[in-house]
Amino acid sequence: MTDEDYMKRAIELAKKGEGHTDPNPLVGAVIVKNGKIIGEGYHEKYGGLHAERNALKNCTESPEDATIYVTLEPCCHYGKQPPCSLALIDEGIKKVVIGSRDPNPLVSGKGVLQLREAGIEVVTDFLKEECDAINEVFFCFMKKKRPYVALKYAMSADGKITDNEGRSKWITGDTARGHVHKLRNKYAGILAGIETVLADDPMLNVRGIEDPAQPVRIILDTNGKIPIDCKLVKTAKEIPVTLACARIEAGKKQLLTDLGVKVLILPVKEGKVDLNFLLKALYEEKIDSVLVEGGGRVNGSFLTEGLFDKVYAYVGGMLLGGEGKNPIAGSGVALNEAIRLIPSDIKCFDNDVLIEYSVLD
Repeated sequence: MTDEDYMKRAIELAKKGEGHTDPNPLVGAVIVKNGKIIGEGYHEKYGGLHAERNALKNCTESPEDATIYVTLEPCCHYGKQPPCSLALIDEGIKKVVIGSRDPNPLVSGKGVLQLREAGIEVVTDFLKEECDAINEVFFCFMKKKRPYVALKYAMSADGKITDNEGRSKWITGDTARGHVHKLRNKYAGILAGIETVLADDPMLNVRGIEDPAQPVRIILDTNGKIPIDCKLVKTAKEIPVTLACARIEAGKKQLLTDLGVKVLILPVKEGKVDLNFLLKALYEEKIDSVLVEGGGRVNGSFLTEGLFDKVYAYVGGMLLGGEGKNPIAGSGVALNEAIRLIPSDIKCFDNDVLIEYSVLD
């Protein structure tokens, strides 16, 4: 195996933590000695051992004079876990090969410096692009001080999310809809608008996946119209619900709170909850990523504010025509102000296609 093989294995391990480590990053580590892997590990869950310490714990022989391949710069500060840099020094690791630099100011560059000062050879930026790609959420959370936001919608091949009568079940098939639950499992929060709640009474949870990481359900509800007897409220004590309001009757707020719903009272902008304040509040709650599953108006609000980082466009193999709704509504933006996207992945599900776009910085 080559150096690239070892780092790619570390990336593969890191991905196993998806949905369980937030707001921490995904990290994988592989320890190699005399041309063979003697230990592997990854950050399995928030608060648990970091990847390096898991790899050291799993070693089949002494890691002294070994090389460790780790997808992210080892931490060098005390948090829920002690510094990984000290563990590598104490165990006699000879060489550290690092993929991504850590943007956390408590770590950035300091982990590398500490290792080098201890006499350890350090290689940085190895397969950096591939390692960076698995931690888009973490980098956004650290650099932009807000959650990573993705818009998700399903539309026909001619760009409609409903037919003329407002029906949307189902534009995509079973396989594509099953994939949505895998997607939800990766995000810390799912966001929808109150109109979706009133029309569909959704659960907005993860189903059909073993040991799912249930995200917080976040509802944009400017005027506090959510029904007390809806599925979201009924299950709020099992799966968290956050209601983002500008105004709500005091008695109803108290009742919702008693039923387990977290009610946020936020400023308004153009008559609706100000999304900037909402994302700031979610950041403070350490919700590092949000999958927006709203209708056209909610998507349009995120577009005009420029508050999203990714798009998941599920395209159903059908044509609807007519006057059905569009995935992005509202006033829109001028062509010269358009948010530019770059395709990052394409998947096929029977007759449907998923196009993933990343926002160009």
